Amino acid sequence: MKFIHIADVHLGASPDSDKKWGEGRTAEIEESFDNILKICEEQKIDLLLIAGDLYHEPPTESMLQDLDYKFSKLSNTKVVMIAGNHDYIAENSPAARYKFKSKAVILPREKTTNAYLKDLNVCVTGYSYGKPEYTERILENINPGKKGAVNILLGHGGDANHMPFSKSVIAKKGFDYVALGHIHKPAHILKNRMAFAGSLEPLDHTETGRRGYIYGEVTDGVTRIKWIPSNIRSYINMELKVQPEFTNAQIQDVLDGQILKLGYNNIYKIILTGQIGEKVSIEFPKITNRYNIYEIENRTLCDYDENILLRENENNLLGRFIYEMKNRTETDEEIKEKALRYGIEALLTAGDK
Repeated sequence: MKFIHIADVHLGASPDSDKKWGEGRTAEIEESFDNILKICEEQKIDLLLIAGDLYHEPPTESMLQDLDYKFSKLSNTKVVMIAGNHDYIAENSPAARYKFKSKAVILPREKTTNAYLKDLNVCVTGYSYGKPEYTERILENINPGKKGAVNILLGHGGDANHMPFSKSVIAKKGFDYVALGHIHKPAHILKNRMAFAGSLEPLDHTETGRRGYIYGEVTDGVTRIKWIPSNIRSYINMELKVQPEFTNAQIQDVLDGQILKLGYNNIYKIILTGQIGEKVSIEFPKITNRYNIYEIENRTLCDYDENILLRENENNLLGRFIYEMKNRTETDEEIKEKALRYGIEALLTAGDK
């Protein structure tokens, strides 16, 4: 039996809506989901598991109809999903009333339910959210639903306010696989038996690294899984160590080369470290206009000439600080050099001489 496990798609979300590249992000999230359905069809996947937060907010009837149509085009794949904290199923909501015409099942709100797929001999057990938060340890109290079947637990949670659980407690339950959602970073937490798929696309600048889905197979009672990256673009923190002799043009050329190597479509936070010349400005219009730059963080220190600063400030706080630091002998030279430069930078920035 071949399955794909996804979670936290957040259809309808609009990350970086205030950025120039933000307009297309909503469509990219849907494209990423559509790509999963395409993979299911091409690889004749038996079962698609969706571990909550398929939508960024509770879906309307129209949204569910569109989803049902997409699922109806799957010739081989059955779909079992639960609602998470974002797309929870409120009482009498469209999701509570909707009946899928396709081979898709959404487990009902606020109760442990089994979906037994007879032709696959697979029993999927899970619990859909009926409200945004649950502090109870609900997942720890769910047991395999059918003896002799392949038993899968479909869960959404993992922090204090969203169905907290202990990995060791669930591991003892005897599920063939535990498909988890809510944590956006993919994590294989029990070898071949329990994993967070992570989100299909990163949803804000803190979600650095690749995103994707889990492909799994159950053969003769043995489960094997692997995580496969599939996201359209990534957030990347890119560090550049600047040298005092670098000009603005040189810095921009280096950044240009690194971004082209890592990927034009990605979204970058540029972190500048090292030492920078006094006349160099941290403004890179060539880079910020051409690429998706979320932020430029300047951690550099200016390449000050301490001897000149000492002569010009010998009768004030800055001069006394430089004199004391340069004449300290009990401190490691590298540490002393860093402390000196950080201190100069702080005093000059504060205007405290």
